[in-house]
Amino acid sequence: MARKESITKEDILKAAFEILKEEGAGQVTARKLAAKANCSTQPIFRVYSNMEKLMEELFGEACRFFEEFYASVPRVTVTPFVNLGQAYIKFAEKHKRIFEFIFLSPERYGRSMYDLVNCSTGNVSKEIQAATSQGCRNASDLFMKMWIFIHGAACMSLTGDYDLSEEETMRMLKDAYQSFK
Repeated sequence: MARKESITKEDILKAAFEILKEEGAGQVTARKLAAKANCSTQPIFRVYSNMEKLMEELFGEACRFFEEFYASVPRVTVTPFVNLGQAYIKFAEKHKRIFEFIFLSPERYGRSMYDLVNCSTGNVSKEIQAATSQGCRNASDLFMKMWIFIHGAACMSLTGDYDLSEEETMRMLKDAYQSFK
């Protein structure tokens, strides 16, 4: 009779995500993962042929986490790109290690920055459509200008150089939109 598997793929991925949240992607090693999942490294390599396969799946999990976070942030303005910017900056502030893994890592597993922010729900596409419907002639260019601004602010939060309140951030994003428009 075959021995029952006690450590599942979900257990391994959950433990890897916890390490990612607490310590960062660079700390997701087979040994640390085995300790976190309370198993040997053998079950990890039974499920994943190598750590790269695990990291790719962990990347997908992190992207889903961002998508859920974005969906949970209340929309408080109709000004295009402002809610998106607010959520992105807030995500960087609250989930630094996950933000770094998704948005600052050179390995994106075939996804562009646009794909990562757009998510499966079309976040960016909806904002571009909203800007167009509000009379913006070149909403894609406007998005690029806003994105450079938004991404810069989010990165500043990682180093502790961003200390604006949510209200100040909202006002700054609206001002940037009007300036770039």
